[in-house]
Amino acid sequence: MRIKRWLLKIAAHLDYPLLFLLFALMLLSLFVQYSAAGEDDAHLLAHGINMLVALTVMVIVANIPPQYLLAMAVPLYTIGVILLIGVALFGDVVNGSRRWLHLGITRIQPSEIMKIAMPLMLAWYFHYHEATLRLKDYGVGALLLAIPVALVARQPDLGTALLIAASGFYVLFFAGLPWRIMVGMAVAGGASMPVLWHFLHDYQKNRILTLLDPSQDPLGAGYHIIQSTIAIGSGGSFGKGWLHGTQSHLDFLPEHTTDFVFAVFGEEFGLLGNILLLLLYLAIIARGLTIAAGAPTLFARLMAGSVTLAFFTYAFVNMGMVSGILPVVGIPLPMMSYGGTAMVIVMLGFGILMSVKTHRKLLKS
Repeated sequence: MRIKRWLLKIAAHLDYPLLFLLFALMLLSLFVQYSAAGEDDAHLLAHGINMLVALTVMVIVANIPPQYLLAMAVPLYTIGVILLIGVALFGDVVNGSRRWLHLGITRIQPSEIMKIAMPLMLAWYFHYHEATLRLKDYGVGALLLAIPVALVARQPDLGTALLIAASGFYVLFFAGLPWRIMVGMAVAGGASMPVLWHFLHDYQKNRILTLLDPSQDPLGAGYHIIQSTIAIGSGGSFGKGWLHGTQSHLDFLPEHTTDFVFAVFGEEFGLLGNILLLLLYLAIIARGLTIAAGAPTLFARLMAGSVTLAFFTYAFVNMGMVSGILPVVGIPLPMMSYGGTAMVIVMLGFGILMSVKTHRKLLKS
């Protein structure tokens, strides 16, 4: 009886409409990963284990009341920044980038921590300044955001830096950042592009130039985009059928289980499959925004809104990258791409959404 009551208590903090949508996305992911990996049972098992771990994290976080998440914001942000500084000083260099940090028994990528720590920190800050919110508070928020973004961009890891910046910006937006400031930031950002160009690394410049004209280096920098657009286009309206994609099965398509898994899906399920996948993503985003709109406190509202729009950003950037309308930045398609760390971070975010939905009271501390 005790176990039954314990399980019921845990289940009470799950949002079942959101859980149903996530299960549907996971089921699609299992199908496409099995095909993309060449019908490799071991790969499918590993992907399933990643899902179980991510689901476990989601359930645990869903059962943590928001007031405890609030208390974790400053320590988690501080630890994240310290680890990023540690990466800059002592991190391992892999393929020209310093992104990993050895902690004796394991190696971690602290930038992944900041995807959650950043919005948590900003939501904490605006929650405690809600009654006296002024323009200077947005300046403080921007400074808190700029520190980890600069450290991650320096590694260099521009893709992750942009994702962290986006998650922090969404908190500023939901906290009421004035439109005139946002327009000013957009204008200033556009005007600074020629200057920022000179600070980009050569490979980053090549990615942007390749986006404009992939055919200038079809066997080098343009290969990924060319092959992914061929795969998506060859799927036609209804696709070639599950397990019948040629671009991935014949190894023309690179990274077909990770960053370019959307191309595999588009080739095998066609335009109709892509539309259904987009509708599934939109349904998840709509559910997240609904939870954010009904959140009882500013902290809960800011966190739920940021988590939801960050999920949208991951999906939009990956699909845009694979479709050839955005530069290749190495961002996986959430819940569809193979990879445990990215999936755990995404599901941790959904756990926060469920915590916000099912814990209606947030105590100030």
